[in-house]
Order: sequence, then structure tokens, then C-alpha cells
Amino acid sequence: MSHDPNQPGLIGRRRLLSGASALGAAGWVAGGAGGWMLAPKGAAAADAIKMGIATDITGAIAPSGNANWQVAQFAVEQINKAGGVAGRQITLFLEDTASDPKIAVGNVRKLIQERKVDVVLGGITSAMRQAIKDPIVNRGRTLYIYPQLYEGQECTKNLFCTGPTPAQQCDELIPYIIKTLGKKRFAMPSANYVWPQLLNKYARKVIEANGGEVVFEEYYPLDQPEYSATIGKIRDGKVDVVFNTVIPPGLQPFVKQLYESGFQRNGGVLSCVYYDENLLNYHPAQEMEGLYSCLDYFQSINDPFSKQLQADYAKKFPDTKFLFTAGSAATGMYRGVKFYEAAVRATGGKLDRDSVAAAMDKAKIEQGPGGGAEMVPGKMHCKMNMYVAQCKVDAGKTRYDVINSFKMVDPKEC
Repeated sequence: MSHDPNQPGLIGRRRLLSGASALGAAGWVAGGAGGWMLAPKGAAAADAIKMGIATDITGAIAPSGNANWQVAQFAVEQINKAGGVAGRQITLFLEDTASDPKIAVGNVRKLIQERKVDVVLGGITSAMRQAIKDPIVNRGRTLYIYPQLYEGQECTKNLFCTGPTPAQQCDELIPYIIKTLGKKRFAMPSANYVWPQLLNKYARKVIEANGGEVVFEEYYPLDQPEYSATIGKIRDGKVDVVFNTVIPPGLQPFVKQLYESGFQRNGGVLSCVYYDENLLNYHPAQEMEGLYSCLDYFQSINDPFSKQLQADYAKKFPDTKFLFTAGSAATGMYRGVKFYEAAVRATGGKLDRDSVAAAMDKAKIEQGPGGGAEMVPGKMHCKMNMYVAQCKVDAGKTRYDVINSFKMVDPKEC
């Protein structure tokens, strides 16, 4: 969920140390001027492909950012072990975007100017993508891959998006809620920034095209703690679907107050398209029971490749808090690394931006979490499989049950 963490920095010395110790334990080496490096074992560094990761190791978005560098390391180590790309190994360089676009710009410049990376992957919030794309793509003349599900409408040349778009999420989920569940009266309680506004605009079109109606659409400060007026409107408006885009820190009080009002108990449906397994842990299990989401991957998907990925990731990062899930950009990061690998193979090992971007435009990956994916030529976004799932609770533990799957859904962007 591309949210905008324009809140005071939550970095703190302890948070930074835990991030640093996790990186050190995973084999990363700290650079003199900040930043981290992970060189392939026993390879000639001079000839390596330089891949930059820019993500939130610290700050409010750190739980997603730490999943991102772990998945990048995991995917790159798999590639290096299998012989690299066109005979070259990949060296990883990592900079902390610190959940703060202002700090991020300086750190990302280091990847471009000092490390001279061939590609940058990362950025979780839309505010972060907007802040770092200029130093990467325009001034830095470097390829940029953005891995997070987001609100769409990013059509910058040499910037490729590998997470789901509003069309990929709403075109499958909303007709299911209206036609199969028979729920038609929607409320859209939302955090006040770009992602909910553009997602809701798209969702409203799909709701109305399928015979539903939006009873109200409202925007609140990110940290609003009190929602009794909103809950009253949901009750009085006979709303039967809450399409939620409230985010932390306002998210927990909203969901708690909605649950306590009896909304779900009385047959109401809660839906949230950024909810993955990481986010279920933000709430007591009973508040999540019955929630519907639509993502490119859920851990309960049973295909052999996805199951093996989870097993290998757990072996690489045992006891990690940062899971390999869809909503925290982890699936988009894996996909982005593999698309880049496929593009460099197609160029025969050429790394200049124009050659790799032209190959990325037609790139396909046969396998990934939840299935393969393919770029839509000229559109900088990819088709991927999408899944509608519902949260179930067993013995106080949450899980997702996949209800419907859809093959190679078009992103409908650019």
C-alpha cells in the first residue's frame, strides 16, 4: 500500500541497531559513508552487475522495507548460485530511505553517483517513489523498478512497475462482492493522501458498473484515533460493504471500533486490498475474521514453485518477523529482480539503460510467487495472476483461504 509517512521520524537508535544487526547477520558489509554492500562469494567484483536497493530499513514503513531487502538478497543469491546472469554475478548495494522522502533523496544519490549501480529497485510509498525517481531516472539516467502495489498512473519512461494496479485488484474483487455475496451498499473510509484517492476513484467506477452504490466516501488524517461519527454513518446508511483504505496508525482504532459496533456480526463485509499475512497481525484475530482481499499472492496458494520459495526463504531467514508476502512489496521485489535478470539475458549481458529497458519492455518470467508474469509492451507494467481471498480464524490464528484465481490480469495502465 503506497502510503505517505509524513509523520515525525520513528527511526530511533534501537530501531537502527536492530536493522543493522540483521543486515550484518545476513552477510552485508557496512560502507564507510553509510549504506551496505553484499558481494557474491568468490566472484571477481570488477565484472559484477551492480544492483541498488533503496528501501525503508528504519522509520514507520520499516516492517515492509526490511521484507524488501531480504527478498532482494534471497532472489539475487539464487541467481548467483545458478551461475549469475550472462556469465556475471550480481553485487547488491543497499541504502536506507528511512521512511522519509527528504532523507531518501540523498541516500539514493549515493547509489547512482558513488556506487554507480546499473539498476535501482525499491520505494514503498508513492511519496517515496515520487521523491526518488528524479535522482534515479532523470538526473541519474538509471533504470528504476518500483515493486509495490499502488494507485496507478506512473507512466515515466525507464520506470517499470512490478506490483498490482487498481484494475488488477478491483476488477476481480468488487464484482465478486456484489454479484456473489449480494452486497451492494459501499462505504469508503480513507486515509487522506494520494493512494486512497486514486484507488477509490477507480473502485467507484467498478462498483457503479456492477450495480452497486457508494453511500459515502470520506478522508481522515492518517493518525485519527476516533471514528464514532463514521461508524454511525455506516449504520444509518445501511452500508453492507466497508471498502477500507485507512492505514496505520489510524487503522487499528478504526477496525476495532467497526468490529465493536457489530458490523461484521450483522452480516457486513469488510474489504481491504492491501491486506496480506503481515497485516493480519496488526489486529486481534476476531476483528479480521471474514475480511476479503485481492492480491497477486497469498501464502496458502498451493503451487509447487510458491511453496518451495516459502520454504527456501524461511531457511534463509529463520524466525524473521518480515514475511514473504504480497502487500509489503516483497512479491513485486522478487518479480522485479527476475524481470531484470531476464532482460539482461536478452541483451546478451549489455547493461546500458537503453538496451536493458528495451528488453524489459518485452520481458517474461515463467515462475514467481503466485505464478509467472509478463510486461505489457509499451506500458511499463506487468500482467500477473490475481487471487481473491478471505481471512479465516482457527484457534485464534488467522489465515487466508483463496476463493477465486484469475490468470494474467491486465494492469490497464499507461
